[in-house]
Amino acid sequence: MDQITIRSDRKTDYTFNYKGEDVVLAAGKIISIPNGLEEVVLPTCTMKIMHNLIVIKEDAK
Repeated sequence: MDQITIRSDRKTDYTFNYKGEDVVLAAGKIISIPNGLEEVVLPTCTMKIMHNLIVIKEDAK
């Protein structure tokens, strides 16, 4: 996978790890990562994956 896009549907910011650094995805924003998921660590959360798009959802309660 050459590129992955992560979209936040959350009301709060979401922090994940990319190349050993914490990256903050602001609530309701989109970020593209050029190298796919090779060096991405996503914390456990509710998400939906569609092709090259990962949608981060609000926590399921």
